Amino acid sequence: MARLAGKFALVTGAAHGIGAEIARVLAGEGAAVVAADIDRQGADGVAAEIVAGGGQARSIELDVAEQSAWQAAADSVAANEGGLDILVNNAGIVRVGRLEDLPLADLEHICRVNLIGGFLAIQHMLPLMKARAAASAAGGSIINISSAVGIKAYPFGAAYSMTKGGLRLLSKSAAVEFALLGYNIRVNSIHPGLVETPMLAQEIERHAVLGTLGKDPAEVRRAFERMAPVGRFGQPGEIARAVLFLASDDSAFMTGAELVVDGGDTAS
Repeated sequence: MARLAGKFALVTGAAHGIGAEIARVLAGEGAAVVAADIDRQGADGVAAEIVAGGGQARSIELDVAEQSAWQAAADSVAANEGGLDILVNNAGIVRVGRLEDLPLADLEHICRVNLIGGFLAIQHMLPLMKARAAASAAGGSIINISSAVGIKAYPFGAAYSMTKGGLRLLSKSAAVEFALLGYNIRVNSIHPGLVETPMLAQEIERHAVLGTLGKDPAEVRRAFERMAPVGRFGQPGEIARAVLFLASDDSAFMTGAELVVDGGDTAS
């Protein structure tokens, strides 16, 4: 039997990379998925692919940094799904550069997408999750995609590391608060290491421009690969399957936890 049969899920940043694979995996296990992204065309494509494969999905355009966009998303879920069981806050952006050179506008933007976006998601989707969670033994599940560098330092990526670290503690604080309030909604974070995605390719190019790990993208790529003891990048499916565990009833006794999926990077 599908592990998520009868559940409704919303995934942000679902148009590409890890988010798209999360949407596919959750739908493959029976969830009806709302694929949300600022790139509506990309989200449309992922939802159409899921439907073509026999799954349930639809797409919405969502700028996670905007409160009004979250209210519109909540209204859409209320009208179409009637509630929500699983919320995956995956949308994120990265900025690579010297801390001393980072414009305040760039810092504010990455904070709004990576951290405030997660906060707004929880705030706006919580009312849609509470009633369904109360009627379920395992309850609802909120999964925040943080990063290995939400635990360890990321030189030349301080803004990204800062926001992912904030998302880690937002997850823990919300987990304990919701438990004390009796909401029956779990909140956990996942901390991927370097994963083969378009965003990683952009990071590699930017580091090559800076010369921080070498001046050739291939050299930077090799340096990145060596950061994990397993000697390779992760794949989006490996992160998506960790999300599946936290989304399913198998993780009913987990809340406030951080699930590290980084090939040993933070352990070394």
